[in-house]
Amino acid sequence: MIQDIAPLTFHNQYRRRLPGPHDQVLIYQGESVAVLRGGNGELRLPSRGDLGNAADEDFRYLFDISGIGYFLYLEKMPRAYRNSVESVRKLRQEKNKDICYAVATGFQLYVWYRDNRYCGRCGKRTEHSPDMRMLKCPHCGNEIYPKIAPAVIVGVKDGNRLLLTRYAGRAYKRYALVAGFNEIGETPEETVQREVMEEVGLKVRNIRYYKSQPWGVDSDLLLGYFCDLDGSDQIRLDHDELETGEWFEREEIPVEDDGISLTRAMIRAFKEGEIK
Repeated sequence: MIQDIAPLTFHNQYRRRLPGPHDQVLIYQGESVAVLRGGNGELRLPSRGDLGNAADEDFRYLFDISGIGYFLYLEKMPRAYRNSVESVRKLRQEKNKDICYAVATGFQLYVWYRDNRYCGRCGKRTEHSPDMRMLKCPHCGNEIYPKIAPAVIVGVKDGNRLLLTRYAGRAYKRYALVAGFNEIGETPEETVQREVMEEVGLKVRNIRYYKSQPWGVDSDLLLGYFCDLDGSDQIRLDHDELETGEWFEREEIPVEDDGISLTRAMIRAFKEGEIK
């Protein structure tokens, strides 16, 4: 999955420090990020040294990967990079998994900083805590922490069959699994039951946790679960959410693992017999 960058290690503790010349810089504009490509298409991010004229206060520390710091550029997109931006969502397909992970995770923090410049309680300008990743309103004391939205990915199985779905009204048209956000006052297991019933009209039992994944592009924390069909296998689609819902025998599943998403990892696990 996108976060599997070993032997490199990811450290997300907030540190109040300035960037060194070799530290990496994330420069976002909307849902795009500035990147550099070599003659062979090899991907890299700008370094602090590449932005030599920028002031140190124009950078905010985000995290580090194996000792290399990653910083958010706080000013507008520099003119030199305006023709070197690429979609944050499309970059997740790149082979440089550490860069993809850094771009996605950095984007989550970029959106949080962008959307919380002012206090949602009193409207005053917020200030960054010197000790932790938290924004605080100096007027009313409101404390704001990074947004993390829990959601479930659900592998509904019936013996040797797995339920695959396709979203309605989205650009992504490939097969996926039932999915949805955790709502107020419910456990993830209750979310599994509710989402499966809402999207495909099926009852499930024997709900069990598989794996999780941070999905920074949408500020999500994805929780993967498998469960067994309980009763009728007749699918009743919510057409506002899904275009199709189909049962596939294990050997006939037309999806391969992309090495990026929890959804694909779960489909592979069932297809290869890891999940019986």
